[in-house]
Amino acid sequence: MNMQTVLKEQDGGRADARLSIGALARATGLGVETIRFYEREALLPEPERSASNYRKYGDDALRRLRFIRRAKELGFTLQEIRKLLTLSSQAHAHAGDFKVMALGKIGWIDRQIAELQQMRGVLAGAIDACPGHGPKEQCPILKLFSESEEA
Repeated sequence: MNMQTVLKEQDGGRADARLSIGALARATGLGVETIRFYEREALLPEPERSASNYRKYGDDALRRLRFIRRAKELGFTLQEIRKLLTLSSQAHAHAGDFKVMALGKIGWIDRQIAELQQMRGVLAGAIDACPGHGPKEQCPILKLFSESEEA
């Protein structure tokens, strides 16, 4: 959903219209509380306020929140997203800066995959060893959960 569609839905398409937090939440797929959290964390600038003190957001907030959401979906932490946002606003930043961060994230993802594969292997081994009948005290799965780290 683009800004014009949201504006038409909210305010009849006036050129000077701004988004309410609810409309912004719908447009980005984020929750209202998530948007407020991003404001508190300074990932999203404080919005303009209406005369009745309601938040009013512009197109920049919509783009920024979509950026944040996509980066989160790709596994970036809030600290990393903050750095990505800072870099994206700097005139002297280069594509290499973003590549370094993306390569670092790929390394983290690869480590997570390796850990998950190891966990799966241990659990699959216990499942294979379990006959699925008999007393629970002889269940390899239950024993796995009870083992100490030294074992």
